[in-house]
Amino acid sequence: MRQLLLAIALGFAGAAAHAGDVGQVKTASGSAHIERNGRQLPAQVGASVQEGDTLVTGPDGAVGLTFTDNSLLSLGPDSVLKIDRYAFDSTTNAGQFDTSLRRGTLAAVSGRIVKQRPEAMRVHTPSSIMGVRGTEFIVSVGD
Repeated sequence: MRQLLLAIALGFAGAAAHAGDVGQVKTASGSAHIERNGRQLPAQVGASVQEGDTLVTGPDGAVGLTFTDNSLLSLGPDSVLKIDRYAFDSTTNAGQFDTSLRRGTLAAVSGRIVKQRPEAMRVHTPSSIMGVRGTEFIVSVGD
């Protein structure tokens, strides 16, 4: 009985550890990492992405991400992207998706959040804020 309770508790702890996951790295090449809570984690295929994470690619790096609403983001070389806010209700498709592209390139295909409410996705850059109204876009920020 004690072992069963321990297994159940560990199962819940594992689920809680992944409760903050909002997406996943689907493709990765070259140098790339995820900055989370002051740590650098490798941005390798299968790695989780959470609200508040910053993704950084090096001069030879690229990362492709898939989010829980089926949004797709691709970062090119020398890019820095922060996931400022991500909230998604899979029942109603309601949510909010805000990112900050500090430098580099970002290509995106919006997911169900934007289909539900077009103004629910925004990309902030050092000089502007872009509200996403369509489904596909590219943003480039120079040094």
